[in-house]
Amino acid sequence: MPSTTLSPQKAFGLRIKELRAQRSLTQEELAERTGMFRTYMSRIEAGLANPTLTMLYTLAGALEVEVVDLFVPATSVPKRVHSINPISRGRSGR
Repeated sequence: MPSTTLSPQKAFGLRIKELRAQRSLTQEELAERTGMFRTYMSRIEAGLANPTLTMLYTLAGALEVEVVDLFVPATSVPKRVHSINPISRGRSGR
């Protein structure tokens, strides 16, 4: 049975793609912000490239996040609770 665990490169690429999409940026726009080629950006998102440490800082700056935020798995981004309904402890209408 094949493993469903993503490689670190693929997980990183999905996270970059997620952050880019959250900011409504195209690969071309993110590439322009970083000074990288769009084709290289595509390879990063596909998990086929290993960006250097310098590139990680450049990507983080272009996406306006901290470098550590680039490594939060895309599937484990916490969802925020906007409101919580209070629970009534008494009997209603009695």
